[in-house]
Amino acid sequence: MSFFKTDDSWAGLILRVGLGVVMFAHGAQKLLGWFGGNGFEGTLGFFTQKMGLPWLVAFLVIIGESLGSVGLIVGFLTRFTAASFIVIMLGAIATVHWPYGFYMNWFGLQQGEGFEYHLLVIAMSAALVVIGGGKWSVDGIIAAWLER
Repeated sequence: MSFFKTDDSWAGLILRVGLGVVMFAHGAQKLLGWFGGNGFEGTLGFFTQKMGLPWLVAFLVIIGESLGSVGLIVGFLTRFTAASFIVIMLGAIATVHWPYGFYMNWFGLQQGEGFEYHLLVIAMSAALVVIGGGKWSVDGIIAAWLER
């Protein structure tokens, strides 16, 4: 199977754009400080100083969520980005969200957020790893070009 190969399905398009838009908001918080986020320096400092993550891991999470989400929306490097989102979400569950259980903190009764959101990202990403970017993806254009 080619890394870029995909079918012309609506499912890939819907999954990648939906996931890409949601992840862009999270990435923009971390990289740009939009939507109430801390921006690049603040997020990097939080990840390295408070959470104790290596700077490279923190950097890759910030870039993966922000630039990766843009690539995902247009369908460029879909499988790579989706696989990276799986790794990022597993890391978030393992380092932060596992102690708070499954559910998000809908009613403010928990000390933190559960991991249900992260499981949805993992499931959507896993589907994209399997099927590729779908209709109107840059990956599809690259795959067609490579087949020639």
